[in-house]
Amino acid sequence: MDKLPKIALPALAAIIFLIIFASRSTVTIGSGEAGVLYKYFGGGVVTDEPPLGEGFHLVAPWNKVFVYEVRQQEQLEKMNVLSSNGLDIKLEASVWFQPKYEQLGKLHQEKSEQYIERVLLPAIRSAARSVVGRYTPEQLYSSKRDAIQQEIFEETQKIVEDQYIQLNEVLVRDVTLPPTIKDAIERKLKQEQESLEYEFRLVTAEKEAEKVRIEAQGKADANRILSASLTDKILQDKGIDATLKLAESPNAKVVVVGSGDDGLPLILGNN
Repeated sequence: MDKLPKIALPALAAIIFLIIFASRSTVTIGSGEAGVLYKYFGGGVVTDEPPLGEGFHLVAPWNKVFVYEVRQQEQLEKMNVLSSNGLDIKLEASVWFQPKYEQLGKLHQEKSEQYIERVLLPAIRSAARSVVGRYTPEQLYSSKRDAIQQEIFEETQKIVEDQYIQLNEVLVRDVTLPPTIKDAIERKLKQEQESLEYEFRLVTAEKEAEKVRIEAQGKADANRILSASLTDKILQDKGIDATLKLAESPNAKVVVVGSGDDGLPLILGNN
């Protein structure tokens, strides 16, 4: 009994040591994550091997694993930029990105876990200021939104493509102009719309008038051609045809051929 405490204390210490050793020697990488291994006695950050994938891993207790999210992420950024004529514009953009999986060790070694704040956000701000500075407030407000979005994406991609970051998309969510400029642009756009509607009505009226003129001219030409073709002989023949058809009527009558003033048959006695 006297020896029990002397044996129990070392055993308890050994158990505690094993628990600590085991806790520091195992790491679990979650879904959509990857781990960068840092070796205290093996050259620091491991960059020549793939990162640790999802699941359970055993590592030496003196080493450390830095866990990164490697799924697509979104970063919302609000910034003030200047237009081509120096007006202050508020721009809100959303960036879709993810670290390059195979180069995760390099990213950790050179940029650290703060790569979003140190690399990505400065890149998107610089690209946005450069692109927006090429356009007027009116272009930003109306017709050039898609073009601006694409240009910001392309310029940001040029900056981060060698920084171990994969840029997937840049979305311009909102462009806010100074109220006075916005009101002026809206008034101008309204006036332009009214002018276009008026021009459309004028063109429509001109086309309708041209249609009426063409129809009238067609009718006049047809009457002129018909009049030119109706000679006295043709009219006399048509009169004879009509008289003969009338003579075939069951009503009693007398037809005197050639008794009319114009040489047409004369019909007498209609009972």
